Amino acid sequence: MAGKYKELAEVLKQECIAPDIYSMWLQTDKIAEQAVPGQFISVYSNDGSRLLPRPISLCEIDKDKKALRIVYRVAGKGTAEFAQCQKGDKLEILGPLGNGFPMERAEGKKVFLIGGGIGIPPMVELSRQLPGEKTVIAGYRDDKLFLKEELERNAVFYAATEDGSVGTKGNVFDAIRENKLTADVIYACGPTPMLRALKAYAQEQDIECWISMEERMACGIGACLACVCQSKEVDDHSHVHNKRVCKDGPVFLATEVEL
Repeated sequence: MAGKYKELAEVLKQECIAPDIYSMWLQTDKIAEQAVPGQFISVYSNDGSRLLPRPISLCEIDKDKKALRIVYRVAGKGTAEFAQCQKGDKLEILGPLGNGFPMERAEGKKVFLIGGGIGIPPMVELSRQLPGEKTVIAGYRDDKLFLKEELERNAVFYAATEDGSVGTKGNVFDAIRENKLTADVIYACGPTPMLRALKAYAQEQDIECWISMEERMACGIGACLACVCQSKEVDDHSHVHNKRVCKDGPVFLATEVEL
């Protein structure tokens, strides 16, 4: 994995793209050049009372302009602070962090890119960089289909909404069944219940499945063990059946971890 850098990044643009969902472009020095789909950055608050950074996945990577796009949901005081940022403001960030999606596993294969809620943003850059036949299945609460246009540029797009206002009523599995979709490899990011069901689905269908786990993280570099998940193998760092989501992940082969 490439090195990690702490930078004072400038906000290039920010907008609200759905209720409580914000899109922010950041100008970086080195992070964008090193980043790959599936990684994340830690964003630090400018309020000294909030010591821990907020981990936010990368939505888009512009290596030519050295810029990163993050799309996040306002879920607390830290992200509420970020939502107030304007063009020209500065935020301290650390990255790129974690391991990205193993794109070489999809070569010559049909691929599902599955995102649920705030697990949808990582699928944008992945759909852009991943070669071959790609189908995005995205799960939303309602008709506010954020990032739909970006995803449609590089993949066949299907939506599932909890209230049935757009696409298939239900979840991503309902959309897969309704549209009789098939794939050889799955890349997914979203809430744990969705990933747990995906793991079972992939095992039943004998499909290789890679999942990006959403966990609360503290340090973001694997030192504090605040974001461990259960694994089948013994971790070299903690010597127990754990994996550190921030350092060993956030992307795992689904059969490697317990959900």
